Amino acid sequence: MINRTRVLAPVLALLGLSIAGPAWSDLGFNMPVGVTSTSRDIYQLHMLVLWVCTIIGLGVYAAMVVAIVKFRKSKGAVPAKFTHNSTAEVVWTVIPAVILVAMAVPAAETLVRMEDTRGADLTIKITGYQWRWHYDYIDDGVRFFSTLDRESNAARRLGSGVDPTTIDNYLLNVDNELVVPVNAKVRLLLTGADVLHAWWVPALGVKKDAVPGFIRYTWFTADTEGTYRGQCAELCGMDHGFMPIVVRVTSQEEYEAWLNTQRAEVSSLASQ
Repeated sequence: MINRTRVLAPVLALLGLSIAGPAWSDLGFNMPVGVTSTSRDIYQLHMLVLWVCTIIGLGVYAAMVVAIVKFRKSKGAVPAKFTHNSTAEVVWTVIPAVILVAMAVPAAETLVRMEDTRGADLTIKITGYQWRWHYDYIDDGVRFFSTLDRESNAARRLGSGVDPTTIDNYLLNVDNELVVPVNAKVRLLLTGADVLHAWWVPALGVKKDAVPGFIRYTWFTADTEGTYRGQCAELCGMDHGFMPIVVRVTSQEEYEAWLNTQRAEVSSLASQ
């Protein structure tokens, strides 16, 4: 007697896939492109390596299927008696080496560009604390702390009675944003005041560890105005998950206005 479950299982599986198909297209499985030249370079490198690995994988599995089907025992295949083949060994050593070198060249070029902070229009020192960020606009005399915003901080507490789904950008909002002008090369100098932290904003293509006692550097140039969010990406203690990063990219005019406001606040605090 035919097992109905075994017959219906493939049909139900195909039906489920057809229903879920439209939903998969909205999940965004691939990495984001971002709004900086660095993020686009990383994306292009990612796609290059992905397609190379895909082609290699398809080739390997195709060879396996052909070998299994064509040279199976039931078709009278007789196994060879040789122990090795020098030509085959050279080929399967040289070809992977050539592929690795070919992929290493664009990867190295991308890494070199990521480390080149020369010609920056703006320099910001970023210091990681447990659990907040301190931003110091070195050339402009503006500095401030950036911490989790009050609404998210209240909602995250046990017994708060606040529904986190009602909070916009829950755990991804701050009281003071990092503001930079569009199309400006921003040099970042990162360090830690206590333990390891990591400043990570995916849309900017930036992820750099903040190490106590060391200054590490990176840069970005955002070509699209907007607000971009990230988090500390290094396990830095109890409240590691409540250390967001918000970068607001504005026009040059809006940035100058913001900078003047910050300078005025610093001057008023100094005079008190």
